[in-house]
Amino acid sequence: MQQNVVKFLPGLLIVALVLAAVPAFAQSHEGFITGPIKTGPEATQQCLECHEEEGQDFLKTSHWNWGLDQKIHGQMVKRGKRNAINNFCTSATSNEVFCASCHAGYGMTDLNTYDFSNAGNIDCLVCHDTTGSYIKAKGTAGAPAEGVDLLYVAQHVGKPVRDNCGSCHFYGGGGDAVKHGDLDSSMAYPDASIDVHMNIEGNDFQCQTCHETEHHKIPGNSLGVSPSEENHFGCEKCHDEAPHQEARLNQHVKNVACQTCHIPFFAKQIPTKLEWDWSTAGKDLEGEHVDENGMHTYVKKKGNFKWGKMVQPEYAWNKHGTGDVYLVGEKIDPNKMTKLAYPTATIKTDGAKISPFKVHRGKQIYDKKTKVFITAKVYGDGGYWKDFDWDLAAKLGMEANPIMKEKGLSYSGEYGFAPTEMYWQINHMVAPAKDALKCLECHGDNGRMKWQDLGYKGDPMTNPKWARK
Repeated sequence: MQQNVVKFLPGLLIVALVLAAVPAFAQSHEGFITGPIKTGPEATQQCLECHEEEGQDFLKTSHWNWGLDQKIHGQMVKRGKRNAINNFCTSATSNEVFCASCHAGYGMTDLNTYDFSNAGNIDCLVCHDTTGSYIKAKGTAGAPAEGVDLLYVAQHVGKPVRDNCGSCHFYGGGGDAVKHGDLDSSMAYPDASIDVHMNIEGNDFQCQTCHETEHHKIPGNSLGVSPSEENHFGCEKCHDEAPHQEARLNQHVKNVACQTCHIPFFAKQIPTKLEWDWSTAGKDLEGEHVDENGMHTYVKKKGNFKWGKMVQPEYAWNKHGTGDVYLVGEKIDPNKMTKLAYPTATIKTDGAKISPFKVHRGKQIYDKKTKVFITAKVYGDGGYWKDFDWDLAAKLGMEANPIMKEKGLSYSGEYGFAPTEMYWQINHMVAPAKDALKCLECHGDNGRMKWQDLGYKGDPMTNPKWARK
């Protein structure tokens, strides 16, 4: 039982709050929050009575706005989930009612008209629930699920823990482990073999241990969200530049990211989605289509999938602030792979390091005449998942996208499918030191590095002349 310390200050009447059996990271609000509370916004209104400043801070964050002001292709744009094309469900635009189950707010039914200045629609509970009972319902634009005791949750809020962050980040892209590869439900309470930092019997880091937050701004963004942003952090926050006893290993730090050696595999316990082919969707196939891990390899409304478990990363040079993305409305060559989000650093980029990535590959819908990717409507009335009509889904999705309208783009009536890929940097699922990569796992005849693809003439250990200058 956590005990409350009551202080008496001159001139102030302090009401003593007796805490129930709540987690140590929780702070009882039973004396501040009163019922009944029937909706999420009703809870938020009571939060804002004491935390108005925090509410205004949150309105400035990318978690709320789903966008960041950044320079891409020589132009300043506000880019993020709200206006990016991905190779999962194609686009949040026109699918807001579904996608908003991972927005820290309520009532996002239309990104074009949503009031991003209204603090009353912030979902405080999704990040600060300590009871483990708060759930957002799918297909409700972010509303709490029926049956959640909102009064109880609001009275027992506290600092976020892994489950709070994981409610979205573990399940991004439509399911557990779908998007990131190194973030899934196994990271909620991992042992050391899954992640040494978040190991519940060891370091037991919470997400904000590394993602130190100020004014509700949480550092650390993916290439898909902020390719040109340099405000990132890495292992050097806690580890110095020469962390190894072996000098030869310390020499690697200049050219090799810590994650490369210390995250030999991702998706260690739960398979992650590696490929998604929309072009095969809509077929009524007989039988159950699952792989050796029990994962569906075909779903009528989504097409074919490929999953991986204990996946070996792919490697590329990376330096934060040197990424690029596909912008809505840009022309493509449907016969070539379009990179939707990717690092642009090379062996010649100062400060770049060889880093591990999950590369997600797909095939998704594009307009055959305008040669642009279509932001398809997949959810709700007219959505592909309901009617299995790509023409209708394409038409409605394009009409709902303001960027397409600005560029004078509409659906031509002809569609096809083109290959895409997205790079997701691997930062989590750090292995114990004993399981880090050994020399011959990168070097030697059977090493995992593709040296020529990285810009070397060959394995630099074989010939010192091939080393990076």
